[in-house]
Amino acid sequence: MNFDALQRRVRRAEAVVQVRMDETVQQWDTLETTWRRSWTPGRIVIAGLAGGFVAGRLEPGGAFSGARWLQMIGSVSGLVASAQASIASLQEAGLAAAAGMAASHAATDEGQAASAPPEPAAGPPPQAAAAATELSES
Repeated sequence: MNFDALQRRVRRAEAVVQVRMDETVQQWDTLETTWRRSWTPGRIVIAGLAGGFVAGRLEPGGAFSGARWLQMIGSVSGLVASAQASIASLQEAGLAAAAGMAASHAATDEGQAASAPPEPAAGPPPQAAAAATELSES
C-alpha cells in the first residue's frame, strides 16, 4: 500500500472517530437532560424516604453501619465525578480534533493557494502584523 492510500485511510478513520464522538456527546447530553428533568422534588423526597426505610430495616450494628453508608456514598460520588471528568475530556478531545482537522484543511488550502499565481499586494502590512513578525523572528 502506498503512502497516499495510508493517508486516506487515516483521514477516513479520524472522520469516523469524530462522528462517533459527536454522537456520544449528543447522547450523553440527552441523557443528562432527561436525568435532570426526571428528578422532581416529589421524586427526591420519595427516594429519600425509601433510602431511609431501607437503612432503618437493616440491622443497625450489622454489616451496613453508618460508616459503611458513608463509604458507599463516597465511592458513588467518586464514580460520578470521574464519569463527568471523562465526558469533559472527551468533549475537549473532540474540540481539539476539530481544531486539528480545521488546521489541516487550512494548510491544504494554503498549499493549493501557494501553487496558484500570486495576487498583487495591497500595500505595506499593518503595524501590528509587522510587530508580531518581528517578535516571532527574534
